[in-house]
Amino acid sequence: MFTDYFWIFIAFTSYLAGSIPFGLLVAKLVTDTDIRKVGSGNIGATNVARTLGAKWGILVLVLDALKGLLPVLFIPSLFVATDSSDFDHVRVLSGVATILGHMFPVWLGFRGGKGVATSLGVILVLGPWSTLIAVAAFILTFLISRIVALSSLIAATAFGIAQFVQLGSLAFSSEKWSLAAFSIAVPVLIIVRHWSNLGRIMRGEEKKFQFGKQKQAETNLSDHVPDQTE
Repeated sequence: MFTDYFWIFIAFTSYLAGSIPFGLLVAKLVTDTDIRKVGSGNIGATNVARTLGAKWGILVLVLDALKGLLPVLFIPSLFVATDSSDFDHVRVLSGVATILGHMFPVWLGFRGGKGVATSLGVILVLGPWSTLIAVAAFILTFLISRIVALSSLIAATAFGIAQFVQLGSLAFSSEKWSLAAFSIAVPVLIIVRHWSNLGRIMRGEEKKFQFGKQKQAETNLSDHVPDQTE
């Protein structure tokens, strides 16, 4: 019997893994910059790329995705057999806790990133085929609009729809219901975290993405006012 203590332990360890602020750490190590005080003020990969440059943004993207992927891939299998009826439920729990760790890290007063890269790592494990559709939707939207927030919202919605279609009637089964709930909950979380962006998109005020340079972060420290884009 899978005890309540293991559920709590998996949620707690996954949350801690997700709460590692790689964007903040990379910016601090590379330029001694507090990424929360430059660009949008967000600790995610997009703000790092805007302010420090493409290579550092890509590094943070990869690290944030890995902190979503690795806990879901390895932590549940330490406690639950892969053929157990609880296995998918435990992986969903781990994935949600990891995403919440990124969005609300205890180390930063529960003010973290918007969860797109970390969610990408999680959904690569929980729904790889639906993830491909979500990535394709992101790329296509970004190529057309050059707006990261819009691309993220479209990708999150595409994942939820694709995952539900793939699950079909199994979405309401005792073994897969948590995956179905996840396919709704995570897009909703992403949309909520991008609510201010959505308002600017509707008003035509959302900024288009441009890669920044390292010096930009250093020169913006004194007069930065966050615009809260991702």
